[in-house]
Amino acid sequence: MPIPARLVKERTDLSPEDLEHLTATVEDWSLLADLSLSDLVLWVPTWNDAGAVAVAHVRPTTAPTSVPEDVVGKFSPRGRLAAIDQAFTFGRAIHTRELSTPLVPTGIEAYPIHRPSSAGRSRDEEGSAGRDRDVIGVVVRHTSTAPRVAGQLEEFYLSTADALFSMLVTGAFPVVETVTGVSGRPRIGDGVIRLDSAGTVTYASPNAVSALRRLGLATDVVGADFASVVIRLMQRRGASDAAVADLARGKVAGRADIETPAATVLLKSVPLSKASGAADGALLLLRDTTDIRRRERALLSKDATIREIHHRVKNNLQTVASLLRLQSRRSQDPAVRTALADAQMRVASIAVVHEALSTGEEDDPGESVDFDHIVRALFTVAVDDPRHGFTLERSGDAGRLPAEVATPLAMCVSELVHNAVQHSQGTFIEVGATRDPGLLRITVRDDGTGMDAQAEHGLGLQIVTSLVETELSGTFEFAAEDYGTRAVLGVPLP
Repeated sequence: MPIPARLVKERTDLSPEDLEHLTATVEDWSLLADLSLSDLVLWVPTWNDAGAVAVAHVRPTTAPTSVPEDVVGKFSPRGRLAAIDQAFTFGRAIHTRELSTPLVPTGIEAYPIHRPSSAGRSRDEEGSAGRDRDVIGVVVRHTSTAPRVAGQLEEFYLSTADALFSMLVTGAFPVVETVTGVSGRPRIGDGVIRLDSAGTVTYASPNAVSALRRLGLATDVVGADFASVVIRLMQRRGASDAAVADLARGKVAGRADIETPAATVLLKSVPLSKASGAADGALLLLRDTTDIRRRERALLSKDATIREIHHRVKNNLQTVASLLRLQSRRSQDPAVRTALADAQMRVASIAVVHEALSTGEEDDPGESVDFDHIVRALFTVAVDDPRHGFTLERSGDAGRLPAEVATPLAMCVSELVHNAVQHSQGTFIEVGATRDPGLLRITVRDDGTGMDAQAEHGLGLQIVTSLVETELSGTFEFAAEDYGTRAVLGVPLP
C-alpha cells in the first residue's frame, strides 16, 4: 500500500525528497514485518508538532496480525504513545525487552527514520528542541503478545529483524539494488539463507534447501561458500553469471535467476551492516520460479509468433498491392486502371494496419495499434499522386484500438481521404478524432466544392457504409457543407 501523498501534503511539512525516502522504505518493509513477526505502522510528524499521523501499515505473513483495524490517517497527539515521542525527540530506537527473552519485544517499539543526508546524527549535533528535526518518520513495531514456542527458524527471523531495524535507524535500509533485470519479489516464507561476512552459509531455511535441491544440490549447504555452490550448480561462466556470483556472496543488493536445465530459482540479496557501517554478511531470499519462468518463455514465444504472422501478412498484402499496380500500368483501358488502382489502395490500407501490429508495443503484441500512427501512414496510401498538392492534417487523439476495429476503420478513413482527393477539387483535408467513453468519432472534412452525385453513390462510399454498419456496428454521416464536405464515423468501443 503506497503512502497517501495527499495526506502527507495536508497534515505534514515534509518535503518531496522526504516523502520519496519514506516511500522507498515502505516498498521494502514487508521484509521487516515478516522477519519481526510484527505489524509495522509508519508515523510522520504533523506540521505543527502537535503529534504524529499514521500514513502506512503492513501486516506480517508469518504471524497473526496484532493491529487488525485500519490505522492509516489516525492521529496520535504528543504524550499518548511514549515510544513515538521518544523516538522523535531523541532520534534513536526505543526497545522494550526482557533479559530472559532478548529477541522478543514486551511492548511496542519505535524506530526513527532520518533524512538520508543526516542519518545517524545525534540530537546534540542538531541542537534542536522539542524533537529531532532530522527524524522524518517513526516505524512502530507491534508484536503479538500471544505465547509462542520459539524455534531455530523463529530465532533466526527475530535476530535478522533486529539487524535490519538497526540499519533502518542508521539509514542503511532500504538497500538500493544494483543488480536488476528479473521480475518477482521473493518473500521470507519462500526460502531464506543467512551469510556471514565471508560469504559462508550460517543458516538455511527448509524451503531454501528444497529450492536448492531442485537445482541439483546434493550436499549440505550450511557451512559452504554459497557463491561456489551457485557457480557449481549453474555449470557455466559468463558476464551474467558474475553478477549472480556477486549476489550470492552478499556483496551487492539485487535480484537474479539461478538457472539450470532442471529448474530456475530467483535469488534476492540484501547485504547487512552493523551500526558502525562494517559489513555483517547478507540475507538471501530464494524462490522456486521454474513454472513461472516456463510460462513467461511460452508467452514470449507466442508474442514472437503473433508478430511474425502479422509481418508475413503485411508482406503478402504488399506483394498483392504491387501486382495490382503492375497490372494497372499494363492495362490500356482507363476504367480498368482506375479500378485496379483503387483495389491496390485498399489492399495497401490493410497492410498498414498489419505493419503496425507487427511492430507494436512490447506489452501488447498483435493486440492493438496506435490509430493516430495509422492515420499518418494512410495519407501516403490514399494520396497516390503527390502532384495533387493537398494539405493533409490530423487532429485529436484516437488512442489505441483493437486490431479487429482498426482494420476496417483504416479502410474507411483511407476511402474517405482518397475520395476527397479525387473528387473534392479542394486543397485541404483534415482527419480529426474525438474519443469519449464508449465511442470514437472520426471526422474527415475537406474545403472543396462538394462531391457530385456519381461519387456519392460510388463503390468507395458503399464500402465505407458496409464496413461501418456491419463490421463496426457504428454510424456513418456524409453531408455537404458551405465550404467542402464532411464525413463522420461513429464507432462504439468496449
